[in-house]
Amino acid sequence: MPTFACMEILDPLLQAYLENHCDAEPEALKKINRETYLKQLKPNMLSGHYQGRLLSMLSKLVNPKLVLEIGAFTGYATICLAEGLAEGGKVHTIEVNREQEETLRKNFDLAGFTDRIELHIGDAKDVIFGFSDLIFDICFIDADKKSNLAYFELIIDKIRPGGLIIIDNVLWKGKVYGEAKDADTELFRKLNDSITVHTQVEKLILPVRDGVLLIRKK
Repeated sequence: MPTFACMEILDPLLQAYLENHCDAEPEALKKINRETYLKQLKPNMLSGHYQGRLLSMLSKLVNPKLVLEIGAFTGYATICLAEGLAEGGKVHTIEVNREQEETLRKNFDLAGFTDRIELHIGDAKDVIFGFSDLIFDICFIDADKKSNLAYFELIIDKIRPGGLIIIDNVLWKGKVYGEAKDADTELFRKLNDSITVHTQVEKLILPVRDGVLLIRKK
């Protein structure tokens, strides 16, 4: 059964069943999960067990040399993505909140991935502009939601053909397919609609937690 309440669009019993029928949560991630809920103001931002196993599986299928993550929080998803790295591969993760740096470095060390994760503290747009010579196999976008479309447009040319872009929270608590008219919901509708008609990519929304958009560059 899931240990903590989090943002889910699935029935809680189905969510529990899914978590009980995927690979176990690694011990280091269990500890990070627990401490996030004990010490962070918005712990439901954590990817959690089931979504974490999805990210890990996708990374293992791609076997990436280079991964970009926009929005690290406490590093849970970062570590999941690092699990699938090819030999000598690296995750570049960007976190705007400098107060998270100590926690992130501690968590990366706990999971044994210190040498495979490079942490960048700062505004994602500025950091990405510095990656002029890097081409990524996977990008996971899970940062400030109003900038999702801008992040996508910024990194699409930095993803190799056949590479993946993964965007979190795209069902926005189910509001995108309801009657809600608030500004945040409209931003997610604009994002999803823009990706749907984008001819350079294949796309699929998975109803995992708050919605995960998988995008494969052609």
